[in-house]
Amino acid sequence: MSTDAVALSGPRFQTEPARLYREMRAEHGAVTPVLLDGDVPAWLVLGYRELHQVTGDPVLFSRDSDLWNQWDMIPGDWPLLPMIGRKQPSILYTVGERHRERAAMISNALEASDPGQLRRHAERFADELIDTVSATGTADLIGQYAMLLPVRVLARLYGFSDEDGPGLVTALNDMIDGRERALAGQSHLALSMGELLAARRAAPADDVVSRMLADPSGFTDEEIAQDLMVMMAAGHQPTADWIGNSLRLMLTDGRFAASLFGGRNSVAEAMNEVLWEDTPTQNVAGRWASRDTHLGGHHIRAGDLLLLGLQAANSDPQVRPVGADLTGGNNAHFSFGHGEHRCPFPAQEIAEVIARTGIEVVLDRLPDIDLDVPAESLARRPSPWLRGLTELPVRFTPTPALGGNRS
Repeated sequence: MSTDAVALSGPRFQTEPARLYREMRAEHGAVTPVLLDGDVPAWLVLGYRELHQVTGDPVLFSRDSDLWNQWDMIPGDWPLLPMIGRKQPSILYTVGERHRERAAMISNALEASDPGQLRRHAERFADELIDTVSATGTADLIGQYAMLLPVRVLARLYGFSDEDGPGLVTALNDMIDGRERALAGQSHLALSMGELLAARRAAPADDVVSRMLADPSGFTDEEIAQDLMVMMAAGHQPTADWIGNSLRLMLTDGRFAASLFGGRNSVAEAMNEVLWEDTPTQNVAGRWASRDTHLGGHHIRAGDLLLLGLQAANSDPQVRPVGADLTGGNNAHFSFGHGEHRCPFPAQEIAEVIARTGIEVVLDRLPDIDLDVPAESLARRPSPWLRGLTELPVRFTPTPALGGNRS
């Protein structure tokens, strides 16, 4: 691997990722050598066509992490082990026919969720969250709203009671925070999921967990629990960031001003533009080369790790001209991945309903909403993996809480 590899860390992923990806592409081409924590080497795939090739060939570019040629160099406390683990039992690391069966089980369970009921759940929880701030005239739409909404809706679809929701919110956000409470959050989520599985084994209901347990493919409760936890974590943070990034765009870009004062057509356009320009999931680990090959002008050795540069591929000038209009229906972005390991289509649809409903409730409930700080002062989470705001302070005319009485 090249000696001028780029460290996949630092403030530029927070402050100017688009420029950073352009510089990487200019120096190295469509595939860039990078260094992970501890100077662990990997490749970051920046090119749209190259990313399509990697994600579309699960034999050459496998999801089997056992292939990695760096395992001997990875310490037991390596900070990225939760993301790039070995022998993990979830769908993320299964391959071949068993993966296809597992993906089908998840997709079928999610697809059977009632769309109308999903929107009603999202609207109800969103209203409850807005009720807690509507009379104050100010709010942080990240910490007090976006980071609390998706998991409440997902928990309800799974089959959890509303009373279980706040504890699951805390557990997920503790896990995302990655500090001293991360393990406690993971333990709470695992225990809660195990209790729900046992309850639904005894008394099935019309929910995602019951449908997965009824699947005839023969997955164990442990495998199903792992997949449920992966789905909840993968559905919560990116959807929260999709809400936050879209609201930021609408509050700072004059093209979307009409939506802030009664219009709604631009909400979907803002959400789509975010998936192209400011996607919540920026980079993903990963794929492993099953044999020596060439990609983007570089020699890739068997066992090399390739990271999927979703945002960089979305902005690849070879396939998308600079300044192209992204507010229409063009959804050929990589924000949900591609190939057999992409985010399942029903999961994409659920995330879109939660995010759009969450945004629309904000615009409905908070009249004359505006930023409470200069736009340039809005801070991003310092991460090369997930891109979202740390806070979104707004001000508005105080209004009474609905108290569950939405007309």
